[in-house]
Parts: sequence; C-alpha cells; structure tokens
Amino acid sequence: MSGIPTRMVVHALVREDGTVAGGELYEVAGLLGMTDQQVRLCVKRLVAEGRFTVQGRGRRAVLRLAGAAGPEHGPGLPLVPEVEFVRHAYRQDRGLEPWDGLWHAFAFAVPESARASRDSLRDALTGLGAAPVQGGLYVTPNAIGPYVRAHAAELGLSEALSCLSTRDLTVGGTSDPRALAERLWPLPEIAARYAELRALAERPTGAEADTTADGEGNGAGDSEGDGVAAGLAHAVALAAAFSAAMLPDPLLPPELLPQPWPGATARAAASDAWARLEAAAPAPGPRLFRLYGEALA
Repeated sequence: MSGIPTRMVVHALVREDGTVAGGELYEVAGLLGMTDQQVRLCVKRLVAEGRFTVQGRGRRAVLRLAGAAGPEHGPGLPLVPEVEFVRHAYRQDRGLEPWDGLWHAFAFAVPESARASRDSLRDALTGLGAAPVQGGLYVTPNAIGPYVRAHAAELGLSEALSCLSTRDLTVGGTSDPRALAERLWPLPEIAARYAELRALAERPTGAEADTTADGEGNGAGDSEGDGVAAGLAHAVALAAAFSAAMLPDPLLPPELLPQPWPGATARAAASDAWARLEAAAPAPGPRLFRLYGEALA
C-alpha cells in the first residue's frame, strides 16, 4: 500500500464537532510511522490554506475545521471514493447489479487549443472506470453516460462528445466479454491492491494490532501504543487502503471478472473490520466512522 498522506490522517480524526485533538493526532500519526515534524508541517499548510484554524501548539493544540468546511457542510475525507460508487460495489458483490450485456463507448475529438479541457474529460472517463481503446475512444460496461455528459457540458465540450451503446464490441480481434475485460483493464494490479486491503482488514485491531510502520506512513497500528490510539491508527490505515483499492477500480460487473474476485472478498473483510473498529472506538469518535458507515450501509 502507498504511504498514507498526513493530511488524510488529520481529516480522518475530525470529530463530529469539527475539532481534532492535537495529542490524539500526534499519537495516531506516530503509530502510522509519521514524525512530529511531518505533522507540524501538514497542520501549518492546512491552516495556511484556510481549511483549519488552530488554538494552542503541538500536542496541546486543538484544530477546528474552518468556515464552510465545518462538520455539517464541509467536504468528506480527501482521496475517498464517492459514497454512490462504494454502495454500487457492494451491490455488485451481492448480485444486485447484474450486467445487461451493453458496452458503453465514448469518443471525442478536441483541438490542441483546448488541451486542458480535453485532458479533464479524459481524466473523468478513466476516473469513472472507462478504458482507452484508441485515441479519443473509451469503453466501459457501466452506464456512466450521465456523468460523462454532465462533465463534458461543464467543460463546454458537449458538441465534441459522441456516445453509443452496443452488444457487439471487438477490440483487436477479441470479442469475448471476459477476454475483453482482461485485455482492457489491469485486473492483476487491481486484485493485488485488494489483497493488501484484505490482509489489513483481517489483521488484529486495537492494542493487539502488530505494527507494520516502515517510516513512510504505511503502518496499521502498534501493539505497544495506547489501545485507543492503536485502534484509530488501524481505522485510518484501513480507510487509506480501502481508498487505494477502490479509487482505481473500474467496478466491472462480476460477469466479466475471475471468480472468486478478490475485490468482493476484500470489501467484505473491510466491512467486518470497520464494524469491529467502530464498536471499540471512543465516544465521541471521529466522523470517519459515520462517513464510512454511510458508504457501507
């Protein structure tokens, strides 16, 4: 798993009242392999960006979400999958989103003069799980058309976008749906990220968790640390691993994936782990649990 961003730790520890306790932040960050200097610099940047205000210094400080970023109106955690897509993934795992056999294709031709808009549309397509087939042509088995058209409209590229759906897709002589999925998406890489998520989810939590900190923010907990802090550190690491696996996942229908698919088993393990962590968390705990609870509901 890639290193956990320090700012994600800060956001993950925001309580429902919009505050972060400095002592808790430094302790949890330390269990995740981060230095006090990393935390201080991150807090300084977040304050400079206007995202937080701070009272006090160091471990005695209290951070508070600033202005419109308050607990009722602010954004969720950075680098976290949208709730809608997380719920869709769990519905797929339960067999509630069967594939209708349609491939959805999107093509666009945008001049170099509008390069930034072209790149933004391309990033939106890949972010929604579409795979490039050739220059300016993307395909996916998921019905993402409304999202793509809305983004193109925001960019002023509606006239440059073509959309179509078909049951007859052949790419380089490959037409079998499962073979196409294997050809167009890096399934082994996606499966490997889910294997990491499952391993973390099945690891003992809280005071019993083994430390895996390697000095780069990759740890999940520390058996020598305080039980509450170790549990929170494990929760942050689980959230980061969940995001690392889910964000690049195109969420292909089960009909196109090898079975059993590691994504489904990892998500089930993550859901179980999240329930255990929430039950052991102090009250009031960070809003992290509510945000992920809503996504997994």
